[in-house]
Amino acid sequence: MSAILKAATTKPVRAVIYARVSTSSHGQDVGLQVEELRRVAQQRGWEIVGEFVDEGVSGGKASRPALDLMMKLVREGGVDVVAVWRFDRAARSTTHLLSLLEEFRQVGVDFISVREAVDTSTATGKMVFTFLAAVAEFEKALIVERVQAGVRRAKAQGKHCGRPRRDVDLDLARTYLDQGHGIRRTAKLLGVPKSTLVRHLGAG
Repeated sequence: MSAILKAATTKPVRAVIYARVSTSSHGQDVGLQVEELRRVAQQRGWEIVGEFVDEGVSGGKASRPALDLMMKLVREGGVDVVAVWRFDRAARSTTHLLSLLEEFRQVGVDFISVREAVDTSTATGKMVFTFLAAVAEFEKALIVERVQAGVRRAKAQGKHCGRPRRDVDLDLARTYLDQGHGIRRTAKLLGVPKSTLVRHLGAG
């Protein structure tokens, strides 16, 4: 294939940019984030297919109007790369960040944080993601150990309630649900039966 024909058939990288400032961000201008992200897109030859801005929205909320719309576009397959100014503009916590990164990975979307110079399309960026995922798995294992220790302690105290009752992290469950995961997927991520999750959500 000639170089001219190859250039004509190569599709541009479809990028979306996401920016946010919270209600407590006095003196911050979300426009500065957007301008810098546009410059990065231009330098890399990306085609910006969406600009999503949450202004006056706390980063403590996993579900935000613009973020939710962006994730909808990502899930529909219309995006190749998501670019943010900094990690904390997109994610409320390490757990939330990893959940986003894992979802991007599953649908083949790269993630770039400009100020942290992290790009999951590169080997270094993939290594950072792997490290964060390993930390999350370690934290999850610790939680499982605590749950199992609690069950053993209850048994030692003579408490018998039929089948051992599973503990469910309702905050994490609601975070997954806010991100658009269904009940079945959320239960799988938490490692509990769907019926257990539904029961806990109803009680909570």
